[in-house]
Amino acid sequence: MTLRRMRFGRYDYAAFLGFAGYAACAMVAPVALVAMAGELHFPLDKGGMSAGGILHFARSLAMVGTMLFCGFLAACWGMRRAVGYALLLMGMATLCCALAPGYDWLLAATVAAGFGEGVFDGLVSPFVRDLHREEEPGRYVNFTHGFWSFGVLTAVLVYGALLHWGMSWRCLFVLAVLVTLVPVLLLLLPERRGTAYPEREEAIPASRIWAQSWEIVVRPRFWLFFAAMLLAGGGEFCLTFWCATFIQMNFSASALAGGIGTAAFAAGMFLGRTGWGVLIRQNRLPLLVVGSAVFAVAASLPIPLLQPEAGQGTMLLLLLYGLLFLAGIGTAPFWPSIQSYAADRLPGTDTTMVFVLLSCAGIPGCGIFTWLMGVVGDWRGLRESFFLAPLCFLLLGVLIGWDWFRATRKKQVDF
Repeated sequence: MTLRRMRFGRYDYAAFLGFAGYAACAMVAPVALVAMAGELHFPLDKGGMSAGGILHFARSLAMVGTMLFCGFLAACWGMRRAVGYALLLMGMATLCCALAPGYDWLLAATVAAGFGEGVFDGLVSPFVRDLHREEEPGRYVNFTHGFWSFGVLTAVLVYGALLHWGMSWRCLFVLAVLVTLVPVLLLLLPERRGTAYPEREEAIPASRIWAQSWEIVVRPRFWLFFAAMLLAGGGEFCLTFWCATFIQMNFSASALAGGIGTAAFAAGMFLGRTGWGVLIRQNRLPLLVVGSAVFAVAASLPIPLLQPEAGQGTMLLLLLYGLLFLAGIGTAPFWPSIQSYAADRLPGTDTTMVFVLLSCAGIPGCGIFTWLMGVVGDWRGLRESFFLAPLCFLLLGVLIGWDWFRATRKKQVDF
C-alpha cells in the first residue's frame, strides 16, 4: 500500500517549532556552563561541578513532577492550551535564567523551566497524534520528534559560535526565549473557523489513570525496564550535558569547539534514530538494544583516556568528535526501543501508561547521572567521571540481555 503524502497545518508547525524551542532552552547551560560558572561564582575547577550537575538534576525532578499530572492539566485546559501554556512557562523561566544575579536564582529559574518542559514533553506526542487520528499518526509523531534532534544540533553550534565571538551567555538564554515565541503564538492565538484543534470531548477519569498505572507498577518485570530507562537517560545525558565542558577544560578549547562536540553526539543520535526507525523489525528490538549497548561502550570508553599532549591537541580533538558521533549512534535506539520492547513484555497493560511511566524513569536518569558526573568530577576530575557513561551502557545491556534470554526460554511468562 502506498503511503499518503504527509500534510501539515498550523498546529503541526507549532509542534515542530515547540520542539526546537524546547531544545534551544535545554541546551544553553551545557554549552555555556564554563562561562556561567565563572560569572555566578561556582567555578568548575574549584569544586563547582556538583553545582553544575544539580542544575539538570533539579530540572529533571521538576519535569517528572509535572509529567505525572499533565493529563489532568490537558483535561482542565484542553490539549492545545496546555501545550501552549507549557511553552510560555518554559520561555518566561528561561528569560529569568538570563537575568540571574547568582546561582540560587539560576537554580530556581531552571526548576521553573522544568515544570513547563515536563508538561510539553508529556503532551506533545498525544497532541500531534490527535491532529492525525485518521492519517497514520505514528508517522507524524516520529517526524515531529525529529525536531528535537534538529534543535539540539542547531542550538549547540549557534551557541558555541556566539560564545566564541564574545557574546554573553545571558544573550543565549534570551535567544532561546525568542525561539519559543512563535509556537506560543500559534498555539494560543484565537483559532480560525473550521481549523479548530480537535479536542477530546470526554476526559479520562482520574480513577482509570491510577488503576492503569497500578496494574503496571505491581509487575516486577516493569522495574527491570524502569532501571534500564534510568540508565539509558543517564548514559545519554552524561555525554550531552558534559562533553562541551570536557572539551573546553581538558583541551583548553573554545566554546565553539565544545559545541561541535555536542553536535557530533547529537548528529549520531539523529542518524541512529531515523535509520533504525526505518530498518528495525519489532521482534529484533532486544537484539538492537543489546548490540547498541556493546557498540556504545566501545565508542565511549576511550573518551576519558584521551589526554592531549603538545602538538597532538587537534588530532585528538578530531578523534574525540568521531568517538562522540559513534557513541551517539550507539545511544540512539535505547529510549524508544526499550519503551516499545517493554510494552510487548507487559501484555494486558495500557501501552500509553507504560510509555509515560518509563519516561518518568528516563528523565530523572538524565538528572541523577548528570549530577553524579559533577560529584565525581569534583572528587576525581572530570575525565574520570566520563567512565560513568560506558558503565550505564554496560548495565543497560546486561538488564535487557537478561530479560531477552528469559523471553527466549519462557515465552511471555510473567514473574
